Amino acid sequence: MATIIDGVKVAAEVRGRAAEEVRELAAHGVTPCLAVVLVGDDPASASYVRMKERDCAEVGIESRDHRLPATTSQQELDDLIDALNADPAVHGILVQMPLPEHLDPESVIERIDPAKDVDGFHPESLGHLVRGLPGFRACTPAGVMEMLRAYDIDPSGMRAVVIGRSTIVGKPMALLLLEANATVTLCHSRTKDLEAVCREADLVVAAIGRPKMVDASYIKPGAVVIDVGINRTDEGVVGDVDFAAVEPIASAITPVPGGVGPMTRAMLMANTVAAAHSAAPRGQG
Repeated sequence: MATIIDGVKVAAEVRGRAAEEVRELAAHGVTPCLAVVLVGDDPASASYVRMKERDCAEVGIESRDHRLPATTSQQELDDLIDALNADPAVHGILVQMPLPEHLDPESVIERIDPAKDVDGFHPESLGHLVRGLPGFRACTPAGVMEMLRAYDIDPSGMRAVVIGRSTIVGKPMALLLLEANATVTLCHSRTKDLEAVCREADLVVAAIGRPKMVDASYIKPGAVVIDVGINRTDEGVVGDVDFAAVEPIASAITPVPGGVGPMTRAMLMANTVAAAHSAAPRGQG
């Protein structure tokens, strides 16, 4: 039977380390601050923002909420981001996605100061990742790497398959695994014979948004399986992996819920604290 990778436990450890760094910064008069912008009243987004606020309170990060109506114009949103960029007390800026359809998410992401891009979505952050330079990493892929470290799973030399090529998860996930010396195949909807490709993998990361698509036929016995999917179905929240079918043959697997999800928020806390360290005057932090 597979080892169950407990994201709740690892996330608590990440938050604990972040809280310790917050106390160190406080000794120098610095309080990390995360500005969260929520446009509209999407229930899932509102719930996610509440969880982020709870995490901030636990770690000791100041959370500043900016809740805007769905009718907010592009100019109004741009003006708010400009103001947050200019505010030295704000260390991280997070604009909750998705935005209402009339707003341009790419221009919003690009408008955020890269030094405050704690989501790791800015083109500059992604460029640093591609070049192997220090910088913010997208929270979900960074959280996956933290889970692997916590369970002493070293991707070096592994054949890894990432299913999904989004700029939020799939592409940065592939790059982080490559940085960790895995041999990576990035798959997508046009990949031929996806099952056969996946069966060659020592490590499979599923990030496609299709409930229980990855079943036992995709998995080589003994492979590590990371399920990034969060799909709301009639039977509740399920992942992209058919957990009941895959768990008996995998060596390690993340559950849904309780796997990658908590790690995404925990890495947001870690990134915000790192941004505060970078912004602190020399000799502080």
